[in-house]
Amino acid sequence: MTPESHAPTGTDDTRSGPPPGCPAHGLGPGGLHRLHEVEDLGALYEQLREQHGPVAPVLLHDDVPIWIVLGHAENLHMVRSPSQFCRDSRIWTPLKDGLVKPDHPLMPHIAWQPIASHAEGDEHKRLRGAVMGAISTIDFRSLRRYINRSTQQIVNRFCEKGEADLVGQFTEHLPMAVMCEILGMPGEYNDRIVEAARDALKGTETAIASHSYVMDALSRLTARRRAQPEEDLASYLITHPARLSDDEVREHLRLVLFAAYEATTNLLSNVLLTVLIDPRFRAQLNGGQMTVPEAVEQSLWNEPPFSTVFAYFAKQETELGGQRIRRGDGLLFAPLPANVDPRVRPDLKASMQGNRSHLAFGGGPHECPGQDIGRSIADVGVDALLMRLPDVELDCDEEDLRWTASIASRHLVSMPVQFSPKPPQDVSEQPNHKPVPAQRSDWQIGTVQPQPQPAAVAAPVQPASAAAQPQPQSAPVQPHPVSGQPQPASEEPPRRKGVWRRFLSWWRGY
Repeated sequence: MTPESHAPTGTDDTRSGPPPGCPAHGLGPGGLHRLHEVEDLGALYEQLREQHGPVAPVLLHDDVPIWIVLGHAENLHMVRSPSQFCRDSRIWTPLKDGLVKPDHPLMPHIAWQPIASHAEGDEHKRLRGAVMGAISTIDFRSLRRYINRSTQQIVNRFCEKGEADLVGQFTEHLPMAVMCEILGMPGEYNDRIVEAARDALKGTETAIASHSYVMDALSRLTARRRAQPEEDLASYLITHPARLSDDEVREHLRLVLFAAYEATTNLLSNVLLTVLIDPRFRAQLNGGQMTVPEAVEQSLWNEPPFSTVFAYFAKQETELGGQRIRRGDGLLFAPLPANVDPRVRPDLKASMQGNRSHLAFGGGPHECPGQDIGRSIADVGVDALLMRLPDVELDCDEEDLRWTASIASRHLVSMPVQFSPKPPQDVSEQPNHKPVPAQRSDWQIGTVQPQPQPAAVAAPVQPASAAAQPQPQSAPVQPHPVSGQPQPASEEPPRRKGVWRRFLSWWRGY
């Protein structure tokens, strides 16, 4: 699809058009849809699928033409065919022809950068090899333990109040806490860096300043680890045989931090919201028909963290989904419509348990390298939260929930909930919702403590023959210590956990 294939025939300003609410609103030159002016992108994707098939022409801001790939098979073919499609925007025809201005709203996503996700060939192998090598050093058992403890710490902040906003107080915090630990800067995690990351991703007027705040933190981290490497992702990037420069290290740390943070925040919100609004979903979890990891995969099918990814570019003239794709055309990788392609999901209500063929994490040479990190954060975080607050309920009507939507993703603004107030819990313990028992100094274990006899009553006189017989001695009653720890002599030794319980404890990290 070249610009002239749908260029306006006159000289009118292409931005002028019908007002919102008019049936023609959102249409640009050639009757193509402007994605950024559409409120319900999901409905538009189905309309485009019906009109054009699995690949459809659309417009970005400033009426820049691009294809959106709607089909599951077509998306897979595109991301798995590096000889035909690449991530290098420098060959994009609208960019070369000057249709994409430097201040284009999507330029931060599209502009070429010297990072693995935009590189090709040997350079891609060098940069991605360093990232994959660093991620491969993560001990996921220790990571899951850290996620559990971070969840405990975050829940402790609001568990006594009986109400919370799970987006602003949980799902936006847990991924950042974990990613700061993985990267090697746990001391940088606080409300300020969470706010800066959210602001930078929203693209507000202060987004540049917020982005600079995060980059300053990453620059300090790079300098520290260059001088003194430790056991973290930043150090492994620096010491990897690929010999990344400081700029390359910093840019890849930024890529990992922002991509993992946005994706995992959306994933956590989507899973928790589904649990709260879908009684069948929650019943399956509570009844054991579905595990939390299976619930996460179902959410990745229904609501992938990224709706579309900017962008792939045709290296040669080719055909995709029945459309003629010219050299230099841009194409949007689109997990959201691909995951509901009727050719792979004829029944959207059917369970997708055990099926990981969704495109939430991409595919091919540029498949998300940190997807297991995101899955771990969601698995452990959701499980621990529901263990701490088993009666958590949505504190508003589902229709009152607000979202911020863009072409790239849909982000839940807030998720007000209520629950029975719970006391804070030791972060090193297994998450539970048991109330703290009242301490009793007279708590006894064993037989009931004998009541004292009145002093005036004399003990019966034993016959001489009976006195000569040895009398059985009853075991002394040991009081329960105040600390709540039973005396070993008074109880049977604890039973060893079964194989399945030992495996779950190991897997969950406690």
